Amino acid sequence: MCNSLTRLWDASPDRPVIHNLPATVEVSTPNVYADQIEHMHRHLERRESVILSVHPHNDRGTGVACAELAVLAGAQRVEGCLFGNGERTGNVDLVTLALNLHAQGVDPMIDLSDIDAVRRTVEYCNRIPVHERHPYGGDLVYTAFSGTHQDAIKKGFAEHRASAAAAGLDAASAPWAVPYLPIDPADVGRDYQAVIRINSQSGKGGIAHLLQSEYGITLPRRLQIDFAAKVQEAADSSGLEITAEELWTLFCAEYGYRGGLGRWSVEHGTDGDRLFVVFDVDGVEVSGEAVATGPVEAMTRVLMSKGVDVDVLSLTQHSQRSGSDSAAITLAECRVGDRTVWGMGSHQSVTASAIRAVYRAVSTC
Repeated sequence: MCNSLTRLWDASPDRPVIHNLPATVEVSTPNVYADQIEHMHRHLERRESVILSVHPHNDRGTGVACAELAVLAGAQRVEGCLFGNGERTGNVDLVTLALNLHAQGVDPMIDLSDIDAVRRTVEYCNRIPVHERHPYGGDLVYTAFSGTHQDAIKKGFAEHRASAAAAGLDAASAPWAVPYLPIDPADVGRDYQAVIRINSQSGKGGIAHLLQSEYGITLPRRLQIDFAAKVQEAADSSGLEITAEELWTLFCAEYGYRGGLGRWSVEHGTDGDRLFVVFDVDGVEVSGEAVATGPVEAMTRVLMSKGVDVDVLSLTQHSQRSGSDSAAITLAECRVGDRTVWGMGSHQSVTASAIRAVYRAVSTC
């Protein structure tokens, strides 16, 4: 029949005929459908004058697979619907089909750079919402809750930025290879804020990534472990997702400087740094003075002179944001008696930030 119609219409390469071969009801596996398309591709007369088209439905849930295999078998055209709308279970989803090609480095020649705008239009026209886990377009498709997934994504982002910098490329234009994210969410107009979200399944990697990306706080590994346990407890208690803002509030409550330091000064001399400081101990204002190789060591000597057995195990410092006016963040790990505790200090002055961090750590005991 197809050959007789091609002859009747006198199809030519300049005036080709479209032969559309639908799977009106999907009744076979995708490979069988592809075999049928290949048979037609090989046996059609005037093949260069024919555009071989397919129209898969999704009754078996394999409409996209049928379309992809049909194209490999010789089809040149695919009919479908955005987000798989259509009768019964719908036609093949052109969004998934196109972005599967994009994920493999093939330009589908369909502009989905603002996928949420496309989705809103489709939902408005059809009065049918797109499922939150629909491939590429759902609300949760670029979101990881699992701790192992979050850790892999965090490391993948870091590797992506590093490899882009090593190649002298902007991260947005570098080849994409981040675990659990088959495409760069930015390619479809999504940002990275929702890539990692925190609930009771989340681990230290996701928590650390969120604090770093949203608040510029880079957590040392041991602090990641310590804070993750507190986040797990909070998530289990509430049974809810923890937002980035709530995560930051919890972090500040657990480790942030709460006040208690009075006036202080540092004098640099040939014998070291002389620190004079006023601070609160159990509600009583006390003062102390000590000389050491640096202000942090001097602070620990002042504390020890007041009966606090403290040893600074590690001190991590970085700027919270880029720019000369950024606050300095200090994360202090201290041993107080037989306990290991953490404190965070933030201040424009690096010295003040460090003294606050040590004081906050000691204040937890």
